[in-house]
Amino acid sequence: MAINAVLLAVIIMLGLSLSRVHVVLSLLIGALAGGLLAGLGITDTLDAFQEGIRNGAQIALSYALLGAFAVAIAHSGLPQSLAGAVIRRIDAAGTSGMIKYMLFAGLITMSCFSQNLIPIHIAFIPLLVPPLLLAFNRMHIDRRLIACLITFGLVTTYMFIPYGFGDIYLNQIMLKNVGEAGIDVGNISVVKAMAIPALGMLLGLLVAVFFSYRKPREYQHIAIDKQAHDAAVEGDTLSKTAAGAQSQSKVKTLVALAAIITAFVVQLYTDSLLLGSMFGFGVFMATGVVKWHEADGVFNDGIKLMAMIGFIMITAQGFAEVMKATEQIQPLVDGAASLFGGNKAMAAFIMLLIGLIVTMGIGSSFSTIPILAAIYVPLCISLGFSPLATVAIIGTAGALGDAGSPASDSTLGPTSGLNIDGQHDHIKDSVIPTFLHYNIPLLVFGWIAAMVL
Repeated sequence: MAINAVLLAVIIMLGLSLSRVHVVLSLLIGALAGGLLAGLGITDTLDAFQEGIRNGAQIALSYALLGAFAVAIAHSGLPQSLAGAVIRRIDAAGTSGMIKYMLFAGLITMSCFSQNLIPIHIAFIPLLVPPLLLAFNRMHIDRRLIACLITFGLVTTYMFIPYGFGDIYLNQIMLKNVGEAGIDVGNISVVKAMAIPALGMLLGLLVAVFFSYRKPREYQHIAIDKQAHDAAVEGDTLSKTAAGAQSQSKVKTLVALAAIITAFVVQLYTDSLLLGSMFGFGVFMATGVVKWHEADGVFNDGIKLMAMIGFIMITAQGFAEVMKATEQIQPLVDGAASLFGGNKAMAAFIMLLIGLIVTMGIGSSFSTIPILAAIYVPLCISLGFSPLATVAIIGTAGALGDAGSPASDSTLGPTSGLNIDGQHDHIKDSVIPTFLHYNIPLLVFGWIAAMVL
């Protein structure tokens, strides 16, 4: 029996990534292997890949503007002030457990807010985390835990809270595709459907905090840690000691808050992160926090900040397009369906597992949902799943694999901040820990939701 092309492509991509081959090359080689196995040929495979890249142009622009907005926020001094306040608190109170858990709570809160209230997505990570690395080192915090904290906020927020990125994932993509596939979604509460899977994410977080990574871990005090630490403390201290600097710091902080609110409101009324980021950046320019002659440099820095992550996401779009072109996603599901017949429990498990495989390969839950919805909705209807259970299955199947995928921004983001000194490996310290702590409980709790809703 021939192996499914989609399955082979994902296995090759994951295998190469785990072997330390760059994620972009892993995606490209996996896509070529899958296309060739499906009989597309080199030309058709590359055409499909390039079509996916073209479709990812909006992603590139979104990441560029989000990066520019994030750099403008950093230019205002707000992240350095926050980091400096934390570090001074640690210097004054020592590395007590209370300080550590307050720091954890702050990172989770910022991760959650980055998905809706302050729509800069993962762009906050390389701005806020590096100044805190020396503090993490002094408290002997395992950076794998920090990766788990950040990924929890990034994933759980969009899969449970229908606002910001959550509105895009739950309403604009999932409910839209489920409705188009044949289910009336008018009276479906996405919060109710996704509450049980979200509890699975919470369980994984608690296991990471209190069991897996609670033991101290030693890191070297690299010079870049010290520089980031001193810059955060010095920048915050100057604003406290000099009256003029303090006044200027307050003005910049107020402007930063105004920009964040502006971006939030624009996003609310236009449903566009692009416009929200653009208007937020415009507030910084209009108020002089980012001067006109500095705007070009700040914007370029934002592009540089997000360039690699954006490029990987674009490549993932090419991979996804090749997977669609193989026309072997449907046979993958049909083959799984033949294994369980009318057994709803086994059917739910297999559908979730396939969602994990597909999302792990694509690296984007948002790209996975349209692929799965058209296949899963008729299957769920034929097996007798309720509309709420169907939404829970599809929403969970899409989110599965976001945490733990080498090509996902939910793992690339934490690595971008934690590996600034070369002591945090993307695969071993971000991908594997988040895979174990979130995909396993999400699989279990998604299955429970399918059975009880």
